[in-house]
Amino acid sequence: MNTQVFGHKSPDTDSTGSPIVWAWYLNEVKGVPAKPVLLGEPNTEAAFMLERWNLEKPTIITDIADGQPCVIVDTNNPAELPDNINGADIQAIIDHHALVGGLKTKGPIHITIRQLACTATIMIDLMGEDAAKMPDAIKGAALTCILSDTLEFRSPTTTDHDRDVAEKLAADLGIDIAAYAADMFAAKSDVSSFSDAELLRMDSKEYAVDDTKFRVSVLETTAPGIVLDRKASLMETMTSVATEDSVDQVLLFVVDILNEEATLLVPNDLVKGVAEKSFGASVNGDAVVLPGIMSRKKQIIPNLKV
Repeated sequence: MNTQVFGHKSPDTDSTGSPIVWAWYLNEVKGVPAKPVLLGEPNTEAAFMLERWNLEKPTIITDIADGQPCVIVDTNNPAELPDNINGADIQAIIDHHALVGGLKTKGPIHITIRQLACTATIMIDLMGEDAAKMPDAIKGAALTCILSDTLEFRSPTTTDHDRDVAEKLAADLGIDIAAYAADMFAAKSDVSSFSDAELLRMDSKEYAVDDTKFRVSVLETTAPGIVLDRKASLMETMTSVATEDSVDQVLLFVVDILNEEATLLVPNDLVKGVAEKSFGASVNGDAVVLPGIMSRKKQIIPNLKV
């Protein structure tokens, strides 16, 4: 039986590319039959990566069978995983997020959680000398993941090691990082074909503060005006998405990659209070700019207050 390798629901670039990277390693180096899969449609930047490196889009699954061997990457949160995840046979977890708890395993497993910006960086470390065996397409996927998660080294989650690994991959591939990242971010910014509900769920995580449940959504873009022009309809759709997803409020942060700031939409007094208590913002109107805010993991979720 193939080992399934997957990341979180609403897969971003790291949760699309890292399963491909690790499945290659299991198959080609460790001799373990493995298959990358996704828990939803990849975002536009991840789709760009697949096309650019001629990688097959992994199969999308909705749940996992009892006893199915699997490796979880880029998350350890049961809420972001298949409903039956604790019925599966989890072999390993490779992640760079805070430990949430709630996963159950059939026995001892390999767990690697490191303070790095990207899962792909961790994977290359775990491969050691075998990383040199990666074909260009796998190196390209890993590079794309790192540049995405670090926002081309702008994100405060970026470490010197992430940068070093990315620069080595780029050198091996003959890639100019600035030009390649610009193409990536252009693809990420093209959200014209997505509905408001799809945008609110595209890159989002559920998070509770005391008794208030949030869907914390982040849209990273070099063209924030495209998203903010839809502000009114996005805020209206927040109500239905919150109801359908059984949360109290959707928080949408539109991250301007180039200006290194986020705009938080403020549809009501609850979100106004979140902006003021969490980020010390002064709110006048239905949106507020938060200078320097770029990372959900490091700057948004740890600071949320109600």
